[in-house]
Amino acid sequence: MLTIAVNTPTAPPAWALLERELLRAQTAGIQEYFAHYFDERGYLLCIPRWGGNDGPDDAAENFLNWTVLHALGAPDVILQLYKRAWEGHLRQYTEAKTVEVPLALEGMYYKEFPVMFDWFHNSEGFSAFYLQGLSDPNDRLFQQRTRRYAGFYMNEDPQAPNYDPQHNIIRSTFNGSRGPLLRKATGEDWAGDPIEVEGRFSPLHGERTYAEMVAHFKDYNDVVGDNPMNLCTTTLALNAYMLAHETKYRDWALTYVDGWVERTQANGGMIPTNIGLDGTIGGETDGKWWGGIYGWGFTVTVPQTGALAHRTYAHVRAFWGFGNALLFTGDQRYVDTWRGVLNFINSNARELDGKMMWPHSYGDYFGQPDWYNFQAHPFDSGALEVYYWSMDRADLRWVQPDRWLAYLDDQDADFPVQALQAELGKVRERVQLMRNDPTTPDTRLSDDMNHINPATTEVLTQLMLGGLPTGRMGFPLHARLRYFDPVRRRAGIPEDVAALVEKLTADETVVSLVNVNQVDERTVVVQGGAYAEHQIMSVEIDGQTLPVDSASFTVQLAPGCGARLVLKMARYANAPTFAFPWD
Repeated sequence: MLTIAVNTPTAPPAWALLERELLRAQTAGIQEYFAHYFDERGYLLCIPRWGGNDGPDDAAENFLNWTVLHALGAPDVILQLYKRAWEGHLRQYTEAKTVEVPLALEGMYYKEFPVMFDWFHNSEGFSAFYLQGLSDPNDRLFQQRTRRYAGFYMNEDPQAPNYDPQHNIIRSTFNGSRGPLLRKATGEDWAGDPIEVEGRFSPLHGERTYAEMVAHFKDYNDVVGDNPMNLCTTTLALNAYMLAHETKYRDWALTYVDGWVERTQANGGMIPTNIGLDGTIGGETDGKWWGGIYGWGFTVTVPQTGALAHRTYAHVRAFWGFGNALLFTGDQRYVDTWRGVLNFINSNARELDGKMMWPHSYGDYFGQPDWYNFQAHPFDSGALEVYYWSMDRADLRWVQPDRWLAYLDDQDADFPVQALQAELGKVRERVQLMRNDPTTPDTRLSDDMNHINPATTEVLTQLMLGGLPTGRMGFPLHARLRYFDPVRRRAGIPEDVAALVEKLTADETVVSLVNVNQVDERTVVVQGGAYAEHQIMSVEIDGQTLPVDSASFTVQLAPGCGARLVLKMARYANAPTFAFPWD
């Protein structure tokens, strides 16, 4: 592995000091947050419930971003607290049972996995777990669970016949460790058991009574058949593949994604949102390609107000499945598929009342099938990701104004410092909210604390890694770079080191590395991609170009020194792996 010595003194830039302080502050905040909201077993101090309003997924979101934060370079205590919380979560929601709702009478989790629910919610609950492999891929339980979870969708478990290989479908939007739900779902299936609400709880959607909680989900019925939200399951297979490159996981995931590519093409370039048990488009929704829960025509009435709500949310999960296929293969045709969806929808823009408006929904809710839910901006779900994956500037046409992208284009030099300062402000605000929280465990729903979680990794992911924030989507980390500490033999940027990705193009990455420690040397390994999927061809430093032709290289930073590196790269040239550079 190439080693570069950096001996150029650099006054610690503001962004570097802020970056290190943000890692420190979030670590301190998380430790206090854990002590406040979790017990010694790792159980969340709340009323555990089943459902889409307040269920297991919301409970797990209370340690969202902790695994990413550790992978960025936060101290090991963050990984330790995540593990205690995750183990407690699995036990707590295995023990928790419904009384009246049939889906979870024997436990909300079975075999350490949701018994039967949708992937809009499951993906949120498993977001932190998916990213554990960035820091801790050799953990025995992580490996066992990763393979077991993938097996639920590969017919390796006879109790979980979720996948139909003949028609290449997942048989229901509700699926899990006990298999698919092959009947229409009810409001009770979604809302969970009856519960006292008024005066005690404040449900997520503003319901005032349990009856309103059920009414919120009264139209959430069409779950039978496949739904593009089920593309979330390919993350299970991707993680399993990255453990040891067992080809069965890659083969299953690509077969499944290819099925959605073919259906999208067969539907004129527009991804359908229901596939029947017989494999036909709209087969369980009277032939309507826009049918199904969270489908393109999923518009419902809010029970408290009578207002219409357009909940066409399948698309916010679906495009990530094509990103998984890109990681597996490096094949841009998967990106082409979602670009085609964006172009298809936005080509139906109309001038309304003298203004150009773009549709965001399609269906027959208002009578004849047509585009509706017109808004003043183009449909842009997945537009940023398509550009990031392709690096084709033509794909910026549907991307909304974004300060990070402007910074990468040398148009917003103040972004790093201002964004990091804002993130520090969030830590202060959230810790104060926690300290002022008047709730007790018996008046607390599992999602009440989500907005208080001190871990916010969006800006750090963008600035340090040149990556897409992982958030709560339940997908892997897409990043141009990642860092490792060869001295402590762990993932994450070493103590006292800061990194700033300043430019991204299709074949080039510019990054500045700084050692803010004025006394001790620091050594950092720089890797191409979150999973070594990018090959680094060469690195230019101080006008000298050095060959690399590897997924990683090492930089030795003398005390108080830093450098600006220009990396030439071949993106998506390597099979993704959880292995560390020295493995």
